[in-house]
Amino acid sequence: MQFIWAVLGLICVALAVVGIVLPLLPTVPFLLLAAFFFARSSDRLHNWLISHGTFGPLILDWQNSGAIRPTAKKAATISIAAVFTFSILISVPTYVLLIQAMVLGGVLVFIWSRPTG
Repeated sequence: MQFIWAVLGLICVALAVVGIVLPLLPTVPFLLLAAFFFARSSDRLHNWLISHGTFGPLILDWQNSGAIRPTAKKAATISIAAVFTFSILISVPTYVLLIQAMVLGGVLVFIWSRPTG
């Protein structure tokens, strides 16, 4: 079972890396999942992830207090606004825009309602 947890963690890290450059793919949720999987499979991989200079503090903030740093909140907001603007510019059907607005609005409410790290 540890092997499966480790593989799932590595897949999540790979998706997080791809999410750095693709605005529709979130980075931090995949890193949080990777930390969860690594905690159950490998102390070495878990320690590597939470001691990472960029991602470690974000993961520890979430694990300790459910907090999201202001810079991460701002980056998420800008990314969401860019995606929604792009959808408008490429003339996505109105019903899709409405669904997208509700989902992305819910994501923003969740992000901004979390404590600040």
